[in-house]
Amino acid sequence: MRRRLLVVLVPLAVLLVAALGVPHSVTLAEREMQETYVDRLGDVGRFASLAETALSTGRTEALQQELTRYHDLYGIPAAVIDTSGTVLLGPAAAYQEAARAEPALPRIVTAALAGTRSEPSGEWVPWDASALVVAEPVGRDSEVVGAVVTISDLSKTRSRVLLQWAQLAALGLLPLIALVAVAWPVSAWVLRPVRELDAASSRISQGDLTIRADAEAGPVELRRLAGSFNTMMDAVENAVQRQRAFVSDASHQLRNPLTSLRLAVETLEPHLAGGGRQVYEVAVDEVKAMQRLLNSLQASARMESIRTTSPVDLDAVLATRVDRWRALTATAGQTLAVQVPPGLRVLEPTGGLGSILDELVSNALRLSEARVVEVSARVAAGSGVTADSRVGADGVVVIAVRDDGQGLDEAERAQALRRFWRSPRHQNVPGTGLGLAICADLVGAAGGELRLEEGLPRPDGSGHGFAAVVALPVAPQEPGD
Repeated sequence: MRRRLLVVLVPLAVLLVAALGVPHSVTLAEREMQETYVDRLGDVGRFASLAETALSTGRTEALQQELTRYHDLYGIPAAVIDTSGTVLLGPAAAYQEAARAEPALPRIVTAALAGTRSEPSGEWVPWDASALVVAEPVGRDSEVVGAVVTISDLSKTRSRVLLQWAQLAALGLLPLIALVAVAWPVSAWVLRPVRELDAASSRISQGDLTIRADAEAGPVELRRLAGSFNTMMDAVENAVQRQRAFVSDASHQLRNPLTSLRLAVETLEPHLAGGGRQVYEVAVDEVKAMQRLLNSLQASARMESIRTTSPVDLDAVLATRVDRWRALTATAGQTLAVQVPPGLRVLEPTGGLGSILDELVSNALRLSEARVVEVSARVAAGSGVTADSRVGADGVVVIAVRDDGQGLDEAERAQALRRFWRSPRHQNVPGTGLGLAICADLVGAAGGELRLEEGLPRPDGSGHGFAAVVALPVAPQEPGD
């Protein structure tokens, strides 16, 4: 965030420096050009007046010597040319060599021979390598007999202008450096509480309701915001704790009376006769269902009170479960297929990944009337990792429990993750309707997702079974792996 602030401040400072320095720099370059042009214009004007007299009298030796000394002293070729462009006086070789490098020379000389004084170019800039060509007609009006031309190398002028521009740029950078020097610690002071508040919000989104923001650092406005944030989190944490405590306490307090009720009902069995036995069996089944419900509520309250994740090897989890799953499926006359590549490492939800997989496999065995139950795992496509290596924290491992049983239609799957929901086909099957809902909450708290999909094709071709798919983040790679 500090970087974003600097991204705004630095361009503003650069614009300020440019606004202050560029006009002055441009004026400086124009002034240097004007001074150079005026000097050359004075020189060619003087030479033109001398050339007019010398050409009319035929006494050209003195002018020739002066033009030669001018070139030797200043390094500027100055020549008198006739109307055909032939050099009459001056250093002819130096003039012709310089003239070959100046494409604008013919235009300027033509204008001078027509009796027009040349004008300086308004497009001159220090990085332009062209010379300054100044021409003055010799004679007047229709009596122009030639022109005096100077070709001035401006490299020294360019060097002076560029040096002055560099000095101005250096001076212009001083306010920019000062601004950055002030903005850096100020932005750190302002944005540090914002970063801490962002980190606290991230921790809270992962289920840690104990985190609080620092309400003693930063500007007054941010301290007030952090204080309000902490007050809000206190209220949220207290409400969640009261809710969990109520569920746990209510389940615990109801357990003893319910146990006593069950014992009392069961003691009636020897005294029952006729149709009373059927009522007795219904009552016992209802009491057992209520006990299972209370056990599930207590387990849910206990597990939701802890919102931490830890890395775990999927191989290790399956090693403690697969044998028991195979025994259960064999007893029920079903087949278990496990297709999990080695080396997968995930962030384990609260309560353990094994417990979640137990619940999903149990549902497939009890509720689906399936012949085949399949447990598979893979790394999600596009994560940039492979299934046979330890992977970084940028991937997702997808674990699926599929069967070829009755399954659920799309409308039922949309409701199956709600608490206490049960399919009408399963009303006489023992259960509370909490298993999938609790698993979905735990997987979501670990940064993953539990979704329900179509399962394996049924053997009779009448449709598909049921599939519970768990997507969990890949665990960070441990040092030394």
